[in-house]
Amino acid sequence: MNATDPADGPTPPPGRRRTFVLTAAVAALLLALGTGRQQPAPPPAADKGSSGAPAGRTPPPHAGTSAPPEKGSGSKDRERPPVAALPSSRPVGITIPSLKVDSTLEDLGLGENRAMDTPRDPDKAGWYTPGPTPGAMGPAVIAGHVTWDGAPAVFFELAALEPGDRIIVRRADGRTAEFTVDRTAVYPKDAFPTVEVYRNLDHAGLRLITCGGDYSEADSRYADNVVVYATLAGSRD
Repeated sequence: MNATDPADGPTPPPGRRRTFVLTAAVAALLLALGTGRQQPAPPPAADKGSSGAPAGRTPPPHAGTSAPPEKGSGSKDRERPPVAALPSSRPVGITIPSLKVDSTLEDLGLGENRAMDTPRDPDKAGWYTPGPTPGAMGPAVIAGHVTWDGAPAVFFELAALEPGDRIIVRRADGRTAEFTVDRTAVYPKDAFPTVEVYRNLDHAGLRLITCGGDYSEADSRYADNVVVYATLAGSRD
């Protein structure tokens, strides 16, 4: 992906600078999640032609395969009655009931070369702090590793999410933001639709990101990125 760095490229129009920085930084994160030590090889296969998943675990759909069609309602989020966005509040945890994921959240900021940090703990997901908070207006971003040192990581089964599945984000203000999955898509890293994923929204959205597709030992990277699009469906205290 070729994302323009705000420091070198044109200045975004008023009111869009935050989204512009998010776009450039996340583009760097997508590479970091699938390269080098940040994203090591998937679990070793028991024999040739194996899925590569460890014994007793079912690999997520399409893990280690070419990118499938999107699951969901096409290129746009599903139509549903709007839910009022929440005030900004730092997220502290994420639960995905259908995947049995329950993780506290690390803070992901900007590191060297304006590249977004990746989670230090493979069992935890991370929230990109310069972007919107989950439940507030805009596309909040939470990322996690798919594998780490040959073992499944927090978002190992992310590609299995289906439209209608729930994602629950706990917030520092004591409120819980509940999202519904609109669709799950897999994109080649070299053709990632940055604008589609990180464009401005007129509602509270959430994007979960990890790696997927074939893994290249020579390049130490996965070929694709898995992106889950979700929309705020409600909240509770």
